Amino acid sequence: MEKLEFPDGFVWGAATASFQVEGAAHEGGRSESIWDVFCRRPGAVYAGENGDVACDHYHRYKEDIALMAELGFQSYRFSIAWPRILPGMTPDAGTGAVSKEGVAYYRSLCEELHARGMSATATIYHWDLPQALQDRGGWAERFIVDAFEAYAQVCFAELGDMVDRWITLNEPYCSAWLGYDEGVHAPGIRDLDQAVRAVHHLNLAHGRAVRAYRQTGLAAPIGITWNPQTPRSATAREADRKAALTARAVETDVFIYPVLGRGYPEIVTKELGFSFPVKDGDMDIIAEKIDFIGVNYYTENPVAFDPAARFKYRVQPSWEDVSAMGWYTVPEGFERQLRWLASLSGGIPLFITENGYARDDRPDPSGRVHDRERIDYTRRHLAVCSRLIREGIAIKGYYAWSFLDNFEWAYGYSKRFGIVYVDYATQKRYPKDSAYFFRDLIALTGA
Repeated sequence: MEKLEFPDGFVWGAATASFQVEGAAHEGGRSESIWDVFCRRPGAVYAGENGDVACDHYHRYKEDIALMAELGFQSYRFSIAWPRILPGMTPDAGTGAVSKEGVAYYRSLCEELHARGMSATATIYHWDLPQALQDRGGWAERFIVDAFEAYAQVCFAELGDMVDRWITLNEPYCSAWLGYDEGVHAPGIRDLDQAVRAVHHLNLAHGRAVRAYRQTGLAAPIGITWNPQTPRSATAREADRKAALTARAVETDVFIYPVLGRGYPEIVTKELGFSFPVKDGDMDIIAEKIDFIGVNYYTENPVAFDPAARFKYRVQPSWEDVSAMGWYTVPEGFERQLRWLASLSGGIPLFITENGYARDDRPDPSGRVHDRERIDYTRRHLAVCSRLIREGIAIKGYYAWSFLDNFEWAYGYSKRFGIVYVDYATQKRYPKDSAYFFRDLIALTGA
């Protein structure tokens, strides 16, 4: 078994997201999000489930933070719910009065973290767009960039003294492609042109938020979290190698390249004919300097050339063990991805902001959950991080996904990623064996 070694100052964290854990959907003046509406669409979410209660983290955050601290975690990555901060947004105005209750909730959460000796890593947008803004076109329309900047400015003004690390967007790939092209995430639209426009507006919104942040004088680092899709070629044939590059360009490069000042990749602009709604100055704004990159990694797929496919590539079967999500366990892909990203970004510090494993967890009669597969998955991926750090790649922290079992988007509550089991009927928390694995790892390696 490869020894896990991490340097002093390496950040050990746990992560969640607002819609997935908070609940309290009708409290504190919170308005509807696109996910509230999507959950009511017949057949959109497993068993018609929703985020109305979720893990009740809105009321139980102190209990949850106490458990994080007991396990030794040093940082908590959470997301801010846009509809909880600006519930009065209207389709025509795109702004609204700031919710004192919403701000108070996140300030209290951060205060609790700091009291427990933990840092606060806040994601400004983790998919819960106010429905009022989607009614005007959402991410497919340019007005959303102004709306997001205004919302981000409120977050900076109201929470800037409390947040220790800022993330502008979580996984814009999912917001654009799954939400506006495939339709399997909110808002459930299937329109390639809208998805392409959403890609650009998400990129631009990120850049505008970073630019606005630089003007505040706040010192906490700010970055973005991607879930890079970096598939490998199914064979050594040139057509399959090109297919893998095309897949990466469509699903990943369209987000990463512009932020790193490389523009949109020619594979999508020239070969596939994507027409991004770029205006003068947009690309400079998108490329505003960031302090770190967040990486969410779960799996890697093989890709082959398919002339009948829309973009001439198709995911192929593989041989590795799979999680309850049907995702292959490929730590070697994690290593390939991190090496590529480190080389591409020129050494910008990396944080693993999500990495985790879904399984069909069940407590035994004593309340213990023995999740050996999750521990094995985690250990193998942490071994990659440890090895690359020794080689000089700037990986600065790791956030386990997820701290709690939670609402897993279109899968409802049928998939469990947590290192803490949640009995949704009683809201009782049961640390799994993986939680104790992290406790011991942090105790042995954490500074």
